[in-house]
Amino acid sequence: MNFRLRTEQLGEDAYAIAFVGEADPYSAPELKRELVEAVDRGARHIVVDLTETTFIDSTTLGVLIGGLKRLKPRGGDLSLVCADPNIRKIFEITLLDRIFTIDASLPHARERLELTPAGS
Repeated sequence: MNFRLRTEQLGEDAYAIAFVGEADPYSAPELKRELVEAVDRGARHIVVDLTETTFIDSTTLGVLIGGLKRLKPRGGDLSLVCADPNIRKIFEITLLDRIFTIDASLPHARERLELTPAGS
């Protein structure tokens, strides 16, 4: 149970949730809670930043899919930031790289969503 979540508002209806540590059955409910809260705050675009994620399991993949399903009816999306080739391979093997947009960094995700960093 070694994990931490950081949520940052990127824009009026865009949020980033950084997942630090192991994404497993113990941490997945907390990620789900963060996703639901962001949607409840009006998020249409959520970027889950896996830059500092050291492990990801099928429970967490299910939570990410659930978050995407919550956003789609609002015309929104859930994308990922992942540069780690081992974690990225999980998305490729499960074909989830065809469902999620995966950016190499948070600045790339901001650019794709046409968001500027806070204070710019």
